[in-house]
Amino acid sequence: MTTNVVFDFGAVLFGWRPDLLVAEQFPERAATAQAASVLARDIFHHDDWQSFDRGVLELDHVIVRTALRLALPQQGMSDLMSGIGERLTPISDTLGLLSRLRHRREQAGDLRLLFLSNMPAPFARVLERRHDFLRWFDGGVFSGDVQLIKPDPAIYALLETRYGLEPARTVFVDDLAANVAVAQARGWRAIRFESAAQVEPHLMDVFGALT
Repeated sequence: MTTNVVFDFGAVLFGWRPDLLVAEQFPERAATAQAASVLARDIFHHDDWQSFDRGVLELDHVIVRTALRLALPQQGMSDLMSGIGERLTPISDTLGLLSRLRHRREQAGDLRLLFLSNMPAPFARVLERRHDFLRWFDGGVFSGDVQLIKPDPAIYALLETRYGLEPARTVFVDDLAANVAVAQARGWRAIRFESAAQVEPHLMDVFGALT
């Protein structure tokens, strides 16, 4: 039987350190690690950003609203946000794990590779253009394309319906506890990501050797 392996993207397959991004863009407001962390939270955990992530608010509007709300230069906010897609770089260890899963699929034919990512549509298009390895996936869902975001159970249900997932035969890898908890509640085998090395033994429990 086929097992589905579903990957998150940000901080799992692609590096995502918003604190470092804001420290680089706004060094005066993010002069310490704590200040950078607070500013990143104020930018990326606000309802405006969540609405952009969900695909119901345009990037230009997020830039203007966020700059005004936090009293930051609009041009600086534009530079920060507009370039995020290009600055999302693959995590080499996770890419290696994905490659081994791809090889397992080609050899044994007993798994599918899917993704479920909170990703604004403009950034998703950048990733698709820049990274050929995304073609290794058999499918997936970006939040910005479907106007839903994790941890809303509806986006998990959409992935299940779109790809005919059997929850008991679905393994999910995500770095956020809230996202993992919803997957577990749906009967998925969910793993909270810390590193590729930490995730691989869980996958080996399912498949045995990956190569």
